[in-house]
Amino acid sequence: MSQYRVLFLCNANSARSLMAEALLNYIEGNRIVAFSAGVEPDRPHERTLEALHHLGIDTEGLASEPLERYAGQYFDAVIILCDKAKQHCRDWEGAAGEVVYWDIPDPRLSEDPNAYRKALREIRGRLQLWVDAKLRKLESE
Repeated sequence: MSQYRVLFLCNANSARSLMAEALLNYIEGNRIVAFSAGVEPDRPHERTLEALHHLGIDTEGLASEPLERYAGQYFDAVIILCDKAKQHCRDWEGAAGEVVYWDIPDPRLSEDPNAYRKALREIRGRLQLWVDAKLRKLESE
């Protein structure tokens, strides 16, 4: 099986989509390669990096990217993590085998000191289920 390409999208590409990219590359980097982008990219949030480090995930080279960077590219799956990105994806000039929508609450908007770890836990749980189902399907083809 060749590498399966996944693009995660959210608004600022500073928390949720970066977490998903780093986590998926960490757990399935040999079979799945993940990228991320934002509608209005910012920079990786310090608490995003802390949450990833807490799980032992390397964040070297992790950067916020604009959605336009991936124009014209094909991804086997695009996973959208917020409403704003969902609205802007209609204008994205790329192609995807499937588009998945997960509405993960933005930890940047929360007063909870554990918001980033909670977001990462939710992403991890969804990713584990999605990856298990996806790999089973790909291996049976």
